[in-house]
Amino acid sequence: MERKPTCWVLSGPTASGKTALSIRLAKAHNCEIVCMDSMQIYRRMTIGTAKPTPEEMDGVPHHMIDVAAPDEPFSVARYQEMAEAAMADIISRGRKPLLVGGTGLYLRALRHPMGMGMVAGDDAIREALENEAKETDGRFRLHRRLSEVDPDAAARLHVNDVRRVVRALEVYQLTGVPFSKQPQVEAETPFRYRVATLTMDREKLYQRIEKRVDMMLEAGLIGEVRALLESGVPADAQAMKGLGYKELVPYLRGECTLDKAVYELKLGTRHYAKRQLTWMRREEDVLWVDSLQPDAYEKLEAWFMQGEEV
Repeated sequence: MERKPTCWVLSGPTASGKTALSIRLAKAHNCEIVCMDSMQIYRRMTIGTAKPTPEEMDGVPHHMIDVAAPDEPFSVARYQEMAEAAMADIISRGRKPLLVGGTGLYLRALRHPMGMGMVAGDDAIREALENEAKETDGRFRLHRRLSEVDPDAAARLHVNDVRRVVRALEVYQLTGVPFSKQPQVEAETPFRYRVATLTMDREKLYQRIEKRVDMMLEAGLIGEVRALLESGVPADAQAMKGLGYKELVPYLRGECTLDKAVYELKLGTRHYAKRQLTWMRREEDVLWVDSLQPDAYEKLEAWFMQGEEV
């Protein structure tokens, strides 16, 4: 059996130092970086998503950044398809894919692609559900409906994974049996993944988060959010639900003070970082590295290189 190519993954919470370490790894090991961040996929959303600058990229090619408009929905399934195509292209040119980001849902989709079940589809049911998903708050209604009839599937599927939420509801509607109780065959993944996650003392991480938010504001985050709204991006668009955007919309509408908006942004980011770490603890075969330790890079490098020998 032909051995699957190995892709490296550097995950970790926001503000944990992924960018600098990933660039160093990429330059030393002929890597190209594939973004694994659910917000950096959007164009014109740069400051609030902490996209690496051209200077920070230092000549290392990056993929899956700026691939979607801020007013269009972007599903997990679409990310999986596009990221796997990018990784295949990188490998075909004799280079190594290095996935970098903190969106655990994207990593789960790549490592454990979810089969769509063995029940034959119904075009009419699927089309009706897909049309409902396009309505305002439609995908949230569908996800709530799924949680009522199949809480196990709803717990596994993110509200933005519309394709699989629709499929789960379709199967239940056709059979009366929850999708999670159907015979499942996990889809085959074309790659092997070697995963490392950055961590650090919680208080130090929170201090870094607060400093990052202050730097984003100094860099013009409020203007970035205002420009998106003025260009016609709806405040309830999927992209505008991201941290750094949803908190500032009420301020720009005159509904709260700037101090209140900044407080909510810092608090929300701390909570998000905690959720990112919790998500990664569910992943198997992961090296955890304290990114503030002097030997952090050496530990990462040794882990990834060991994976090449397995």
